[in-house]
Amino acid sequence: MIINTGSRTDTVQYYSEWLLKRFQEGFVYSRNPLFLNKVTKYELNPEVVDCVIFCSKNYEPILERLHEITDRFNTYFYYTITAYGKDIEPNVPSIEDSIETLIKLSEIVGAKRIAWRYDPILLTEKYTKNRHYETFDYMSEKLSPYIDRCIFSFVEMYKKLKTNMPEIILLTQEDKDEIAKNIGLIAQKNKILLQTCATLENYEKYNIIQSGCITAEILGKANDVSFSNIKHSGNRKGCRCMENRNIGDYDTCPNGCKYCYANQNPQIARKNYEKHNADSPLILGGLYPTDEISQSSQRSFLIKYEQQKLF
Repeated sequence: MIINTGSRTDTVQYYSEWLLKRFQEGFVYSRNPLFLNKVTKYELNPEVVDCVIFCSKNYEPILERLHEITDRFNTYFYYTITAYGKDIEPNVPSIEDSIETLIKLSEIVGAKRIAWRYDPILLTEKYTKNRHYETFDYMSEKLSPYIDRCIFSFVEMYKKLKTNMPEIILLTQEDKDEIAKNIGLIAQKNKILLQTCATLENYEKYNIIQSGCITAEILGKANDVSFSNIKHSGNRKGCRCMENRNIGDYDTCPNGCKYCYANQNPQIARKNYEKHNADSPLILGGLYPTDEISQSSQRSFLIKYEQQKLF
């Protein structure tokens, strides 16, 4: 089983103490976002957890204690650094600070375990195509020695995005094609492997790989392990990621990014953050008498060394 710690919220930046405590105690609870009285218990045991996935915009809070997880588990890290400032990402560190932290992370876990996420790509009057090219080029040159690859996607126009970000300019197919071509050339110049995430369009003619961001190939290469056949169900249309289980929760990330799909709005996320208890097995709140707790059916998909010798 793959455990995902950060797709629904920035667990590393805001809930590091809780996350480390969960791994210390060896289990975590996750509430079903659709049926709130349904709670699943996941064992955080290397025998059944094949890899722990991290997604964050700031790893600084966990760097000193990250070894408590990496010493025991296979891991992979997605670090999102974009061209946007405080007007769009109000509580995210600056580009310079983010680059510095990514380099620190790379020195701890190794470049082959880090993917830099430059997404979502969106346009406004301030964040033009040319600004993206200039910023992407600058960051690519700085980050190239410290990452395994770069993953990008174009913004999805969720209904709430029109309310949260009225200044956004709709991307045309011609815009997407032009942007893909140019960042493909920049990535090639800086010797960065570039791939898409959950895009239906194929940009392989621009030396851009069309793949999932959580695949057996990526995780296996990063950790020197091999996976048996594992379902790649994806999380949304165009997604090619392998099946994983998320232990975060929606509406809990205080980053306040205008384009965020996981928060209804920043106010709700901030109020929920105040309910957090680092000693709880749940990232948000605690258990209720009406909760129905079920044990997850977990098993490893790793091919053990003895099995590999047979082949």
